[in-house]
Amino acid sequence: MAVAMTMTAFAQVVVIGSFNVDHVWTCQTLPHPGETLAGHYLTGPGGKGFNQAIAAARAGARTCFVCALGDDIGGQWARALATADDIDLRDQRSTAATGTAGIYVDGEGRNSIIIGAGANAELSTRFIAGQHDVIAAASVVLAQLESPLDAIHAGLQRARLAGATTILNPAPANAKVTPALLSLVDVLTPNESELSALIAHHVGEHIDEDTIATLDTPHLHALCRQLLPEGSVIVTLGASGCFVSHGEERLRGDTVACYRIGAEPVHAIDTTGAGDAFNGALAAALADDTTAPFSGHVRFASRYAALSTEHSGAAVAMPRLAQVKERFNAL
Repeated sequence: MAVAMTMTAFAQVVVIGSFNVDHVWTCQTLPHPGETLAGHYLTGPGGKGFNQAIAAARAGARTCFVCALGDDIGGQWARALATADDIDLRDQRSTAATGTAGIYVDGEGRNSIIIGAGANAELSTRFIAGQHDVIAAASVVLAQLESPLDAIHAGLQRARLAGATTILNPAPANAKVTPALLSLVDVLTPNESELSALIAHHVGEHIDEDTIATLDTPHLHALCRQLLPEGSVIVTLGASGCFVSHGEERLRGDTVACYRIGAEPVHAIDTTGAGDAFNGALAAALADDTTAPFSGHVRFASRYAALSTEHSGAAVAMPRLAQVKERFNAL
């Protein structure tokens, strides 16, 4: 389980990313343009970075979260929540408002999201440089794309130089991922829409995101190899599970270069933070045992993410390690 930080107990996992105050509306169907629907409202903490940091901490890793926050109620909330989960929070103070997100969830748990970056947009390379101590000591550094790309690049570059495993969750799909950023990535974790966008931009092949889960294994593996020749790619496929592709020279303890892992049977009511749950749990598992087969880490992350969908919200839906072990007793 996660433990409080001390001067000598650096984080196993460092997450660089965003914090948002989420405003969530749940209704039977997602609204169409011009349509007004009745639904239920709740608010809670979110942002891809914070969700992933909470997941990593609750999955058992000593965790540090590097972000930018406003000096407002949202920022105060983030600091209190990080303390409650024993997360070492390193926040750049901003005069901008803390980030926000408007989330719409339908009766099947699907969602649409609008983000107001706020302070997240001001995370700087200078601030990242100031976190060299914790980044250099980490086993895994995880980032997403709701923060400035130059800050994410600086963080992953420092992690790579220090020998940490770097994970990039290339979300949201409309973010521009540069070849230079990809060159710093050990493990890439796109969903279908993100993989479709990456392939179109970097490989030049246009594939509808709705068909990715049905692509034959050799084709999907070949696309992943073109995208990240030497690293590992995990494509999260929702109800279809996930697909793993390794470079032939680095199988990370697996016996084959590519394979699929099926989805866990759960009663999903809200998939809002499922991808973040997967990434945080994967980072925690990799940090806990770098010698174990990669497939075991992916299976743990899949189970962790599946369990998160049985609860509403994003960060608040992240399960504790004990809950995952109880639900899936074959961990």
